[in-house]
Amino acid sequence: MTRQDWLHKWFSYALALLPVWWLDAYVLSRWPVFGVTPVLLPVAVTAVGVLEGASGGAGFGLGVGLLWAAAYPGSHGGRVLLLTLMGLFTGALAQYALAQSLLGCVLCSATVLTVVELTQMVQELFFLRTQFWPALYTALPQLLWTLCWVPVVYGMFFRVFDRVGRDRLA
Repeated sequence: MTRQDWLHKWFSYALALLPVWWLDAYVLSRWPVFGVTPVLLPVAVTAVGVLEGASGGAGFGLGVGLLWAAAYPGSHGGRVLLLTLMGLFTGALAQYALAQSLLGCVLCSATVLTVVELTQMVQELFFLRTQFWPALYTALPQLLWTLCWVPVVYGMFFRVFDRVGRDRLA
């Protein structure tokens, strides 16, 4: 893959992230279901990690983590590290242990979302902003509602991967 092809591929992934971010920040946040909104940015990192492997997932996770920390109020820099590690982990897991498919993305997304929700719960409990059971009753529906969006997000990134992500023999 030439440098131009590589740049084109990652620019295409960045463009595919824009509708996911728009859905996450502006559309789905307006209409909560069961009092929660889905968190689509970690799913986007997982989808790219599953499709591109460990290094691609880590790099994309770094970029999405920076976006998440900069664009959302109340975010912190720990999300940058968290999404980078999650992209690395899911990429390696899908590359070496699971299939690089929708099922692999669903399993990796469930793992990533569980870690994200647990870190958010621990943070809320540590700073005494909530108690355990209310935090759990928020985290569990949010995890399940976000998992419903995995096929949509994976489909968007698979389309990019299918067109420009695969190493083509020219």
